[in-house]
Amino acid sequence: MLTDDVTGERFCGKCGYVVSEELQDSGPEWRSFSKEGGVDPTRTGAPTTLTMHDRGLATIINPVNKDSSGKPLTSAMKSTIERLRTWDSRSKTHESSDRNLRQALSQLSTLKDKLSLSDNVVEKAAYIYRKALAKSLVRGRSISAMIAAALYAACRDAETPRTLKDVADAGNIKKKDISRCYRILHQELELKVPIVDPIQCVARIASKLGITEKTKRDAAKVLKVAQEHKESAGKEPMGLAAAALYLSCVKNGENMTQRNIAEASNVTEVTIRNRYKGLILSQDMDL
Repeated sequence: MLTDDVTGERFCGKCGYVVSEELQDSGPEWRSFSKEGGVDPTRTGAPTTLTMHDRGLATIINPVNKDSSGKPLTSAMKSTIERLRTWDSRSKTHESSDRNLRQALSQLSTLKDKLSLSDNVVEKAAYIYRKALAKSLVRGRSISAMIAAALYAACRDAETPRTLKDVADAGNIKKKDISRCYRILHQELELKVPIVDPIQCVARIASKLGITEKTKRDAAKVLKVAQEHKESAGKEPMGLAAAALYLSCVKNGENMTQRNIAEASNVTEVTIRNRYKGLILSQDMDL
């Protein structure tokens, strides 16, 4: 028994008798990609993702009113197909949890663009929100605040320097509401959130102000010394990074005021002055 690779027909190699025609291809649907790193290019469509309410596995009825051969549908068949489309759409959102998830993930996509976040952070935020929805933590609370809190928790988990104020401004939500929802998520889901490293916040502030690379490296050294002497314990990472940058600017003779650094880091000048004193003390201890 032989098989034609083009038509998929199975036929006898001696007499030519065709056993079956148009045999369905059981192999994977594949597209050709460059094999960088030895990765197999064979794949079966787009991967599933938690950032879509149906995880990217849903099917839809084609909105084009044509049959499989490309001919237009009759008037009676159009009416039937339109009704099927309506019921298909309703069947996907018949539960309140589905509608809730659709709205939340739509807002998550908007926050991703505004905050310039990576896909893995957004995927983690969607995972946290799904867990909260499964435990009924969203009931009676704002969807916007809960998805913003989940996103902030994902940023903390991925060590992406985004403050609570950044998330609140991007979503036009009160900072107090997000912090309340974040505490609920942290407590009920038992999230293991690492402490934000203030050194990661240095580059973000410096890029806004155009500070030189040498000053940034000196600020990182200052923060490392402060961590060794436990000076950074219990203090806001962004405030510490701002104070370290100001200290490095003074040391290198770079003209940068406390107000400029405070505006770029979203902290007050008083915070910078207080953290500046502690960093000076830790540097003296190291000497």
